[in-house]
Amino acid sequence: MNTLEADVIVIAGGAAGLSGAIAAAKSGAKVILFEKGSTTGGTGNMGMGPLGIESRLQRMKQMGPTKDEAFKIFMDYTHWRVDAQLVRAYIDKAATTIDWLEKLGVEFVEPATYFPGGNFTWHLVKPAAGQPGPMAAGAMMKTLTDRAKEMGARILLQTPIKKILKDMDRIVGVMAEDKSGESLQANARAVIIATGGFGNNPEMIKKFTGYDWGKDLASFRIPGVDGDGIRMAWEAGAAPTEMSMELIYMMPGEFDPALGETFRQPHLMVNLLGERFMNEEIMPNTTFTGNAIARQKNRTAFLIFDKTIKESMETVGFDQVSVVFPFTKADNFDTLLQGHLDKGFKEVFIADSLEELAAKTGIDPDGLKRTVEQYNGFCEKGHDDIFNKRYDLLRPIKTPKFYAGRFLPGAYGSLGGIKINHRTEVLNKDWKKIPGLYAAGTDACSIYGDSYVFVLPGNTMGFAINTGRMAGENAVKYVRSLS
Repeated sequence: MNTLEADVIVIAGGAAGLSGAIAAAKSGAKVILFEKGSTTGGTGNMGMGPLGIESRLQRMKQMGPTKDEAFKIFMDYTHWRVDAQLVRAYIDKAATTIDWLEKLGVEFVEPATYFPGGNFTWHLVKPAAGQPGPMAAGAMMKTLTDRAKEMGARILLQTPIKKILKDMDRIVGVMAEDKSGESLQANARAVIIATGGFGNNPEMIKKFTGYDWGKDLASFRIPGVDGDGIRMAWEAGAAPTEMSMELIYMMPGEFDPALGETFRQPHLMVNLLGERFMNEEIMPNTTFTGNAIARQKNRTAFLIFDKTIKESMETVGFDQVSVVFPFTKADNFDTLLQGHLDKGFKEVFIADSLEELAAKTGIDPDGLKRTVEQYNGFCEKGHDDIFNKRYDLLRPIKTPKFYAGRFLPGAYGSLGGIKINHRTEVLNKDWKKIPGLYAAGTDACSIYGDSYVFVLPGNTMGFAINTGRMAGENAVKYVRSLS
């Protein structure tokens, strides 16, 4: 069996792991990063950019919030149901992290927000080519990988960790498996867990969050994000945290984003009873909308519009334009939709009458009829008597054909699992630190309470990078204290 030696071992090479490896290596530690996949970046490769507070880019534009303001926003939003010291440590670190990333060679565009009323904390990564958007953060992951290697961190790909090793109460290393399937022991005084949660593990999702993946949840699944780090931390004595999904809302299956934005406009949304249950103008806030859908029968909802609305989206354009997919009109709607239907896509329904639409979707026909009549009345008088939806977004549902898109709660991934303190030290069930064990990123992200803090965009990637930095720096301090 081969044996390796290090000061700090990092488990997984995503946003948190790479940040931890760089922070530790920059402090002079000997670092080995183990990644079970064939590339680094993990879920970070799919993202757009992290949260930043008081960054150079924000200061140039005189954008808030300050770190004090951000802390208040965060704690008010979560009703103080979270670890306030950890939130404060994260936000304080975030005040320097965008500048830290820029010095490492990461490029950003102007800070953005996701929806009206949100804060301009989202620092979108400038991709190697094209415009910022989904997967643009892959450019950041490549830069961080290159910097980690330049600083002396050793990165072992396709080398999964199987167990965290302890001697009495202290962490002493890990057992891994190399590319050939041979066992490998790596000795170290500190280990950082940064495996990205359990979003690719339907069994864990059902057991710990109550969602049945594929039936009442349509979340992103990133290969390899199976909860390994959480399991190994628990085996090493770590206390669990609340575990949840980072809720949004999604149509199940593969769907062209240009067509998808057509069904994310603020038209009529109903549940299986045919009843409205939310003010559709909040749809750009994916967290709020996901929460609302999750409370409905079978956790299912339908967005409905008619031919007149469809033609308006094709000619005039959308009422709400997404930062993620900035399409402004429903171009080639019929062609795109027919292409999806020809491939067997089952989440969009077309009908010549509301009765036919109800039959195809499973919506209660009487409930749908009552709701459409009531909603059309609100449209005629220009006031939504139930939810006070903006008058300019009130458009009647009258003209065949009728269209409906089926939505379930979705999720970017999982949240939580490993309990840490504000120094990212892993705690046991007595809330005492496990010497030498640290956790960062999604594995330890239990700071949102019951809802992702969407008013401060970029939070989950921001938490990953910042806690990664914290874990790397604190792990080195711990290792040096043993000398």
